[in-house]
Amino acid sequence: MSATPDWLPPLVLFSDFSGNWDAYLEAIYAFFKQDFIDSKPMFQGRRLGLKRHPMIHGKEATFWHMTSEEMDEQNRTPDFRRCERIRWPKPLIEHSKKPEVKYWVSVKRNEDRIHIWLEQEDYVVVLADRKGFLLPWTAFLVTREHTRKKLKREYEAYWKNRSQKG
Repeated sequence: MSATPDWLPPLVLFSDFSGNWDAYLEAIYAFFKQDFIDSKPMFQGRRLGLKRHPMIHGKEATFWHMTSEEMDEQNRTPDFRRCERIRWPKPLIEHSKKPEVKYWVSVKRNEDRIHIWLEQEDYVVVLADRKGFLLPWTAFLVTREHTRKKLKREYEAYWKNRSQKG
């Protein structure tokens, strides 16, 4: 596996907070806020919005989607692998045209979803394409081989289709 790209920030480790979940949560939220609320990131010239609702514990839905798992908005479980990578979504979005980054569009629930995959780190950011802007939807570490194969198939099919269309 190649070295981690130099544009990717270091992980934010729970162990650096002496096991204090509340302090850790506030620290990772501060990084999220800095990257997606205080600044206005762009994906290939397109503006990113934010899925704010439902607000849970004063934090936007997108934050919870990037740091926890489960479909039920009110009962998401923290995922420490997502949490420690909270500083990765913005630089990955901004470096999507780098050769080590793969991106493609797939359709989910009648909506275009842009996948941005740093395969060497097994990390994916998903953006939902809305009229006039994009929403950061989720970000996660790929931990299952079947998911890795599915992503690879989607990526290859998307670019094969695009090249056939000319």
